[in-house]
Amino acid sequence: MDLNRANTFVRVVESGGFTRAAEVMGLPPSSVSRAVAKLEDDLGVTLLERTTRRIALTDAGKAFFERAREALAGLEEANNLALDAAREAYGAVRIAVPPELANKLGGILAAFAEQHPRVRSEVTFTPRGAELVGDLVDIALVFGRLPDSSLVTRRLGESTNRLYAAVAYVAAHGKPRGVGELGRHEAVLARAVAGEERWELRGPRGVERVDVHGRVVGDHMQFQIDAAVAGSGIALLPTWIGDQLVAEGKLVAILPRYSTTTPLHVLTHGGRHLPHRVVLLRDFLVAQLARACTSHGC
Repeated sequence: MDLNRANTFVRVVESGGFTRAAEVMGLPPSSVSRAVAKLEDDLGVTLLERTTRRIALTDAGKAFFERAREALAGLEEANNLALDAAREAYGAVRIAVPPELANKLGGILAAFAEQHPRVRSEVTFTPRGAELVGDLVDIALVFGRLPDSSLVTRRLGESTNRLYAAVAYVAAHGKPRGVGELGRHEAVLARAVAGEERWELRGPRGVERVDVHGRVVGDHMQFQIDAAVAGSGIALLPTWIGDQLVAEGKLVAILPRYSTTTPLHVLTHGGRHLPHRVVLLRDFLVAQLARACTSHGC
């Protein structure tokens, strides 16, 4: 089948007639009419019912038009992407990043900028990046379980989280001796319902669950860190943050044999082909963050 004839047929249907399609394509109307007639001969079916005033799709024409339009659009997009990939990547890539990754991302993006000086990285710090992909950002890094969606997901690694509290809090309230006692303590919560949240902690006896309560709730990691350091309660923090604060004397570890893990994902839009600059930065982030998560924990 001649793709040029298929393209001419699609243009005739979209334009509403041979004359208008000929104007759009810069061809004589007779050439456009001949191309559609030859396409019908090639296929052995009638695609258009012609009258002096209008054209109408036959059932076969409707089916062919829908598939042909979709296929031709895909070919055009593939052509544009190939041309894009052949050129030096340029333009902006918008990224949504959890706030707790801020100190890890600067060096990674600086290294990417060295390799691709015409690509600009625009970062928004938010824990809700999955909600922004496609409309407001091109790429999102997201911690935790993900809802079912059309987004393309790659798992980079996981964060190990343990329990920490301020020295002053422990002095005033003591340390819990087991998971069950956490329910009698104040907790710094990320996502609570009526001031309560369920923690699932893995320890020597497997996974143990406990309902904890707290008067301080916030899904921003830096807020949780500040609240824990201020003595608001026991917080579940990434070990690469909590252990550093323990070394600085700001926090102490609580039930150190118990932990949770939170996966880290990179998300991109699943319903469209990605510009070359987005693919380059996504793959760079995957490689660098996967290595960082393996070596040091996300």
